[in-house]
Amino acid sequence: MSFPLPPPPTYPALSYELFPPRTTSAEEGLWRTIRALEDTRPDFVSVTYGASGSNRDTAVGLLKRLLDETTLKPLAHLTCVGNSRDYLVQLVYELISRGVRGILALRGDRPLDRSLPEGDLQHASELVELIRQAERQLTAHLCAGRVAVGVAAYSTKHPESPSTEHDIEVLLAKQAAGADFAITQVYFAPEQYSQLLRTARRAGVDIPIIPGVIPFTSVRRLERLSELAGLQIDARLKDRLVSAGDDAERRRIGVRATVDLAHAALNDGAPGIHIYTFNEHAAALDVLDRLELSRPPAPGLIQTA
Repeated sequence: MSFPLPPPPTYPALSYELFPPRTTSAEEGLWRTIRALEDTRPDFVSVTYGASGSNRDTAVGLLKRLLDETTLKPLAHLTCVGNSRDYLVQLVYELISRGVRGILALRGDRPLDRSLPEGDLQHASELVELIRQAERQLTAHLCAGRVAVGVAAYSTKHPESPSTEHDIEVLLAKQAAGADFAITQVYFAPEQYSQLLRTARRAGVDIPIIPGVIPFTSVRRLERLSELAGLQIDARLKDRLVSAGDDAERRRIGVRATVDLAHAALNDGAPGIHIYTFNEHAAALDVLDRLELSRPPAPGLIQTA
């Protein structure tokens, strides 16, 4: 005899991006950030990975510490540019054996000076397929479960793409290869995420697409993002930040703009919010406080009938 069940409690997903530290002082700062973010009970934290595995040991070390010393669930970035198939398979094996249960599959940036070989895989969809193949070899280790595989999505046209329509075709290929969800790169205008969502859904993309946002508190960082990712900076936002009387006012302006962007995405049906922290927690926590995002109760506080 079966009984109807009430719907499960639903909370928007919350996640952060971190990157491996390069110095001892940076590591100390990162761990202050990790402890502060841990208190918000995020669903996962992503850990970036350098081109061609340039920071492999540091990245894997950070993943291990997150698993061993925190309650956080890490999502390991993995790029395929410049790497052989065998190298990537062995790295996936290593990640799974260490307890990682989430991987963000990325092509990675091609070096402008061609200092790295192209590698065996040319597209993120091929990397997703490779992860799924490696996963099938380790089903016993996973209790016949699965690794969650995420991919990148673009609310603005990828700088190397001929069109936004091509970006959607690429996202469809990643989904067909076995991707479970996508996280967008940074964007500035609410309509950019809503347009991506509408276009992707019409094309047949049905995996969750999580909007990625940054606290808009640093003009220099925005300019750097524009340079690296080919993003068009919101001119009005930039002018307001430049004209701010001091850092405190600049922070208020930037956080408010980020919160407005996140609220708009949630109203459009976003399943959650991914915050690019740049290993700094203060502005990220400001965004979270003002966003008033519902979070699940802390462990041990769940009430039963």
